[in-house]
Amino acid sequence: MKKVMIFYGSYGGGHLSAARSIKEYIENNYADTEVKMVDCVEYINKLVNKVTTTAYSELAKKMPWAWGFVYKKSEKGLIAKISNDSNKLMAYKLNKLLQEYKPDYVISTHPFSSQMCAFLKKKNKANFKLSTIMTDYAPHEQWLLYDDEVNNFFVAHTAMKESLVRKGIPESKIFATGIPLSNRFLEHYNKKEILDEFELKQKKKTVLFFAGGEFGLGKNKTFEVLKTFAENFPDLQIVAIAGRNKAMKEKFTELVEDTSRYDSIKILDYTNKVPELMSVSDLVVTKPGGLTTTESLASGLPIIVINPIPGQEEENAQFLEKNGLAIWIKKEDNIKEVLNNLFSHPDKMKEMKIRARLFAKKHSTQDICKIIFKN
Repeated sequence: MKKVMIFYGSYGGGHLSAARSIKEYIENNYADTEVKMVDCVEYINKLVNKVTTTAYSELAKKMPWAWGFVYKKSEKGLIAKISNDSNKLMAYKLNKLLQEYKPDYVISTHPFSSQMCAFLKKKNKANFKLSTIMTDYAPHEQWLLYDDEVNNFFVAHTAMKESLVRKGIPESKIFATGIPLSNRFLEHYNKKEILDEFELKQKKKTVLFFAGGEFGLGKNKTFEVLKTFAENFPDLQIVAIAGRNKAMKEKFTELVEDTSRYDSIKILDYTNKVPELMSVSDLVVTKPGGLTTTESLASGLPIIVINPIPGQEEENAQFLEKNGLAIWIKKEDNIKEVLNNLFSHPDKMKEMKIRARLFAKKHSTQDICKIIFKN
């Protein structure tokens, strides 16, 4: 029996979602295979995990500029050294789990676990095939430490592969498969049933609006964007997902009342039906996390980017904008002008949809697993 260990981290939801998609696919498609999924830092030390994930969350919410500074400085210099040295120490604790489980394959969706596992292989403490899955649209040095010990790198697109090759990583072990995606985005849904479920009309264009979830990033800007939609685009219907942000949900609900858009703006605090909603939508408004970006592109949807976290999300936004996949509403932009320009040029929307479908890698999870178990 093949044994597979999948490591992830709790710093944002994308790492966990990628790990879950891989685990689900392996369990459903590879017989005689055992899979174990572990939060690498939580396993090593629950207190350290709580402190570091809380610090990430608070910086992202309250001082995003500070997170951007940490993200940039963690590529080189003192912060990078502290992070690398810490991961070396934590690797020895992680090795206890690896020695007990004895995996044939280790799959990592977070740079910390990639570093730890590669370090252990370098020190001849462990022996397994190691695959790193990068969950954003731009590379970062923290993913690449001890790259000689990594058997496969999986990246979002060809330009990332080219970037890694320029850094000296052999092209033969870099695969531009895309970020792992749930199989639910491959399903075909009954449009009328979904529209009826959410009390939406068939003849109106639908906008899926993500407010930023638990981070509540740029809440004033987020509200202003939704307000602009509500006050200026009566022919659109909107599903706005506030996530865990209760204050945002209350503000959204007040906006619906103030504009009397009860029939055409639906406010949700949570939904597990994102694939279904994307299948009936014409446009997504969101911050550009790796997961939501991948899901939107797989659904063939143009993206309006709002409030990216400095660091990886700004890099994602730059990539999307550069490739004609998204429009980024920046701090200094006039929101109404940006939206008017988009909706008054239907050919632009059509071109963005075509680009999204051409760029999407809907079978990323399947392709990743095929490569891992072939090599």
